[in-house]
Formats: sequence, structure tokens, C-alpha cells
Amino acid sequence: MQAAVVSPHSSSFIPATTRVKFVGYSSIKNLPIKNQRRRLSLNLRHTDSMAAPSPSSVGTAPKWAQMTVTIPAQRRGCHLITSKILRDIGQDLSGFKCGLAHFFLQHTSASLTVNENYDTDVRADTETFLNKVVPEGRSAPWKHTLEGPDDMPAHIKSSMFGCSLTIPITDGKLNMGTWQGIWLCEHRDAATPRKVVITLNGI
Repeated sequence: MQAAVVSPHSSSFIPATTRVKFVGYSSIKNLPIKNQRRRLSLNLRHTDSMAAPSPSSVGTAPKWAQMTVTIPAQRRGCHLITSKILRDIGQDLSGFKCGLAHFFLQHTSASLTVNENYDTDVRADTETFLNKVVPEGRSAPWKHTLEGPDDMPAHIKSSMFGCSLTIPITDGKLNMGTWQGIWLCEHRDAATPRKVVITLNGI
């Protein structure tokens, strides 16, 4: 930790992080009484301010919470899971005034994204787009085919959208836009339950 230094030749001092000390104390005694008192006053005020947290800061220390939410197996496609997530984390989430919620999907053949929460056609069109951009079947150029023709395309789609999200927390709620929702995008034909690790951090 760096200490603040009060110089006998200057009327200012460098802010300290933990404590204050004098350099050249003997020379301070040679200053006029008025200047001595001013320097001592600055030193005491600064030291007192670092001694203990103010009452207003009590209870605002950062905190963490973590849980794993299991999403039941879904058919292939994009699925709105916001309500399921909020049911499972609502109690923990309500304890945060301001912070961040991090969502991590523990799978390589599905993905998470934030998008339209109202019109189901958006999810259907997104699935159509993914299937058109990432081909599958005998004509596809993939070498990894041991787990079925949809497996390698699922890995690619997972990396396209990603397996994690970070959403701000405000007043105990996920601070998303009016029309935003959390999607689980399932890229396999024979899906399994998907696990999402959710980490909350804030005050």
C-alpha cells in the first residue's frame, strides 16, 4: 500500500490509500504555527477517513450466488426459457440491487442467445436460417459423423451463437429490453436435458 506524503515545502499532499506519514518532521516545526496546524489537520482528517467504513457503506459489499438450472429436453429449434430461468433463480435474484447475471450452458451441441420474446415466427425463422447456413447430410463436408449427421452441424451452430450470456441486474430483476428474452437453441434431433450454470454477482 502506498502512503501519502506531506511535504513541508508544499501546501498540498498526495492522497493515501491506507495511512499518512510525515517526511521531514523536524522542518515542519520551523514553519509558522498557522501552517503547522493546517498540515496536522489535513493529516488527521485523512487518517480518520481511512480508519473505518462510513455507515452508508455498510451492507454494500459485493456478494455472489451460483446455481445450476436444468432445462428439460426440447425438440430441435429455438426455445424461449426466460420464465423457467426466473422461476428457478427468482429468490436469489431478488437479493441484488445492482449486478450481473452470467449464464453458462454446459453443452457443445446447443446454445444460448438473447432475442425476440413475443413472435414465435422469429424463433422458427432463426432455426430455418441455421439449417440453411450449416448443411447436414451426405453431401455435407464434415469428417465428424460418428454421432449422427446432425452432430457436427450442432457443434458449429453452438459456436455461432455461443454458450454464455451476461445480463445486468437492476433492483432484483434481469434488466433486459421489453421485447428481449433468453433462448435455448437446441441443435440436436434427439436432445437431452440441458444444464445452465448461473452466477450472480453484485450488491
